[in-house]
Amino acid sequence: MTAIDQLREFFHHIAAFLVWPVLAGLLCLMAAMLVALGGFVREAWDRRAGCRRSLERAQQALDRIASQPREGLDLLLEEQLQNTERERWRALGRLRLAVRVGPSLGLMGTLIPMANALQGLADGNLPALASNMVTAFAATVIGLTISVAAYLMAAARESWVRADSQALAFHAERLLRRVTGKE
Repeated sequence: MTAIDQLREFFHHIAAFLVWPVLAGLLCLMAAMLVALGGFVREAWDRRAGCRRSLERAQQALDRIASQPREGLDLLLEEQLQNTERERWRALGRLRLAVRVGPSLGLMGTLIPMANALQGLADGNLPALASNMVTAFAATVIGLTISVAAYLMAAARESWVRADSQALAFHAERLLRRVTGKE
């Protein structure tokens, strides 16, 4: 066996080892996306009914700050606005991560079994070929489904974050004017 054959065999063993973590990662990501989808549907339903719970909680936090007038109120309100916005964008970042990781895991989950499928074809083992091809295509479909779902949810949530941030900024401005007597 030549050095290149040994290297090729070494890579094959590494890839064979990686198939289980990759497939487990796809399953975990799929479960996380199902949870995220549930939360998304709930929020979409509430927003359609005119209920924006996260906005209302943020407005209440601003109201609590404004109810204790003191020096530097404008800075305290701005700090609360920025903290709220940062939390909302951080949650959106997890969806954006799934947009990128889903197809990557799907591709890895495709290519690793394809190597085994080709080996089965070379050995004349058609059941191994078929089994590995099914796993390969299923990994692709799952990875792309995760990515598409995460992208659509992220796009909708991004518009919600922007709208809520704008509403909060106006609410904070109204509170500041009320407290300073400029209303």
